[in-house]
Amino acid sequence: MNQSAKRYSPLEVALIGGAIATTATFCVFGQAWSRSVRAALQDSPKATVDQVWQLVNREYVDTTFNQQNWQAIRQSLLSKEYTTRDQAYTAIREALKKLGDPYTRFLDPRQYESLTNQTSGEVSGAIGIRMELNDKTKRLTVVEAIDNSPAKKAGLKPGDQILAIDGRPTHQMKVEDASKLIRGKAGTFVTLRLERNGQSTFDLRLTRANIEVPTVRYTVKQESNRRIGYIRLHEFSAHAADQMRKAIHDLNAKQVDAFVLDMRGNPGGLLQSSIEIARMWLDHGSIVRTVDRAGGSEETKANRSAITNRPLAVLVDNNSASASEILTGALKDNRRAVVVGSQTFGKALVQSVHELPDGSGVAITIAHYYTPLGTDINHKGITPDVKVDLTQAQQRQLGANPSLVATMDDPQYARALTALSNNRLAQPVKYPTSQRPMSIRASDLTNSR
Repeated sequence: MNQSAKRYSPLEVALIGGAIATTATFCVFGQAWSRSVRAALQDSPKATVDQVWQLVNREYVDTTFNQQNWQAIRQSLLSKEYTTRDQAYTAIREALKKLGDPYTRFLDPRQYESLTNQTSGEVSGAIGIRMELNDKTKRLTVVEAIDNSPAKKAGLKPGDQILAIDGRPTHQMKVEDASKLIRGKAGTFVTLRLERNGQSTFDLRLTRANIEVPTVRYTVKQESNRRIGYIRLHEFSAHAADQMRKAIHDLNAKQVDAFVLDMRGNPGGLLQSSIEIARMWLDHGSIVRTVDRAGGSEETKANRSAITNRPLAVLVDNNSASASEILTGALKDNRRAVVVGSQTFGKALVQSVHELPDGSGVAITIAHYYTPLGTDINHKGITPDVKVDLTQAQQRQLGANPSLVATMDDPQYARALTALSNNRLAQPVKYPTSQRPMSIRASDLTNSR
C-alpha cells in the first residue's frame, strides 16, 4: 500500500508559458520503499531526486516518457549518492533531458522564486520605480513611478536622477546593482538622494512595500473620426485579469468605437488569467480544449460575462506565445476579433509546477491544448487573419523609438485600424459539431514542444 510522505508546500501550478494556478498536492513515494527508507531520504538531496521522479511518473503527458525506461532511470538515480544539493539538481536535470521536452524542467530555489514572483504579478520589498542609465548623463534616472506605489505617493517623477542609495553613490553603478540596493524587506526604509531638473539635491525616505506590477496599459487614440481603445497586455500575471477588466470598463466609459488588443511580445502567463480575459470579450463559444495523458479532454467555454461587444483587433507576433495564443485562438475561431501581425510562437502545452520541500520546484508538461475549432498550433503558431510581417528596419525603428508603437508609423497597428472597419468582427461564430476537437491519445504527444 502506498504511503504518503511528508506533506510539502501546497503549491501546484498549472503553467501556460510562465503561468501558475494554485491547488493542493502531496508527494507519494513508490511502493517498494519502506517507511524507514522514506524517513531517511526525506531530508536528504536524494529525497528531492525521488520526489521529482515520482511527480513526473504520475503526471507527464507522454506515458511512454519519450520511449525511455522511466523505471530504470529511477533505479539509476537512486543508486547514486549525492553529497550536495547541487549534485542532486544536476542529476535531475540530466534525467529530465531524456524526455526531449524543454518545458519539463527543474527549478532550483532561486529559479522557482523568480518564477512565482513573476507570475504573481507582484514585487516584494520594492518602491515601485523603473529606472535606466541615461545615455547622455550616465546617471541612474527614473523612467516611471508605478501608480499607487511608495515612489508615486512620495512624488518621484520621470527624469529624477538617483545620486545615492542609503548614502552609497551610484556613479557608474549598473541598474541591476541599484535595484538590489533599493529592494529589501517590505516595511523597511530606503533613502534616495535625488536631483531634479538640475536643481539642488534632496533626500527622500521611502518605505518598501509589495508592489503590484502593471501588466496592462491602455489609452484612447483618436484615429480620424474614430476613438480607439488601445490596450497593451504584457503578460498573464495573477493581476492581469483585474487590470484588463478595469481597462475595458474605463475605455467603455470614454465611449471608444473599437478596441486594439496588443499582445506582441507577450510570452504567456496564467492559464486561468487567459480564460478570464477571454470571457471579458466573448459571450458565447468555446475558449480552449485541453487533452491530458489519458486522452481525457476538458473544454472551457464563455459564460455570458462579456463586458463589451465593440469591434476588436488583436496584434500578435512570433513572440506571442502560450496563454497569448489561447486568447488569440479563442477570439479568432469565434470570429470575435480580427488577428493582425506575424505568425505566433506555437506552444500548445500546459505545465504544472510543484514546489519541493527544499524550496526548489519542477515544471511538468501535463496536457496539450487546442483552439475552439480543434486546431493544433504546436510548432506552428496561429496564422493572423491579416498577415503583416515587419522588416528588420521597421523592427529596429520601433525598438529604438517606443513612442512610435501603436501609431501610423507602426505598420501592424495601421493595418489593424483598416481591418476594424468590418463591424461583423464583434459577432461570435457558431461552428458545427463536426469541427470540434477530436479525442487525442496522450502517446501522440511525444516530443511535443
